[in-house]
Amino acid sequence: MWATGTHRMTATEWALLVGLSILWGGSFFFTLVALAALPPFTLVALRVGLAALALNPVLALSGTSLPRERAIWVAFLGIGLLNNAVPFSLIVWGQTQIASGLAAILNATTPLFTVAMAHWTTADERMTGHRLAGVVIGFIGVAVMVGPDALAGLGSTVLAQLAVLGAALSYGAASIFGRRFRRMAVTPLTVATGQVTASTLLILPIALVIDRPWTLTMPGPTVWCAVLGAALLSTALAYIVFFRVLATAGATNISLVTFLIRVSAILLDALVLGERLDPRHGVGMALIAAGLAAIDGRILDRRIWFTGPRAATGHGPDRDRNGAEAARLQRQPASTK
Repeated sequence: MWATGTHRMTATEWALLVGLSILWGGSFFFTLVALAALPPFTLVALRVGLAALALNPVLALSGTSLPRERAIWVAFLGIGLLNNAVPFSLIVWGQTQIASGLAAILNATTPLFTVAMAHWTTADERMTGHRLAGVVIGFIGVAVMVGPDALAGLGSTVLAQLAVLGAALSYGAASIFGRRFRRMAVTPLTVATGQVTASTLLILPIALVIDRPWTLTMPGPTVWCAVLGAALLSTALAYIVFFRVLATAGATNISLVTFLIRVSAILLDALVLGERLDPRHGVGMALIAAGLAAIDGRILDRRIWFTGPRAATGHGPDRDRNGAEAARLQRQPASTK
């Protein structure tokens, strides 16, 4: 059954979300390296095209193939447009104009868009007070981690900033749109494969016309390693995880990965590149953790603290005994009550 708006993620879903944030956290690094030698549309086409070349054989080895139903392929094209072609192109182009820190803050608006759209377009992921508060706290945490210096260029490159905001809006819409694949009985691996295949069909003609990649200088090994990292790790593997979590946890919960992406990126920089962690990073991580806890809701549910987890859901031995006693009294004559 589809997750509802009150769905609380399991430990497995949280672990997958953290893993997804690591995979996507590396995509910003891969993109910066690859942009040194490749124009935006060519990079996006390589990213989704190589991911498609990797996932189609994997799908075949699993004993299945891409479905042929027209409705499913229309859905593949829709999710490919919303989740790959549009946001990838907007973010890659935006990163050529604005700093990655500002791009991270703007991208972190994805859960805000998702919560709002899910409230108005779905019946089972309605906005709640603690959910909205958690999203706002998480967004503030991302802004604190990035630091005030990232806001120095705010307003100077409006089109690039609007492009990244447009990507965040597209990601939010994709999370809601992607819910339909569970109803269509399409597995996460099949959806991931269909999405990047459809995205390749959408973006490749644009790259050929605008970038004319055959006229470019052949990139070096470092750039190709970055392209492969973006394609195989941050796209192929990442979207298998994405659709697995989306199917069980819902659109709003999967959008929370944008908060964790910044945490993963900063920790990766510290571990791999030896960059120093500032106090603001710790404060930002604490705010993000508080926001995620508020969205999850269990810590804020005082009934769990005082009466146990079963009581919070209206079940448990005390309730059962009280209900049985009430039923017994109802069956007795009025004079004996």
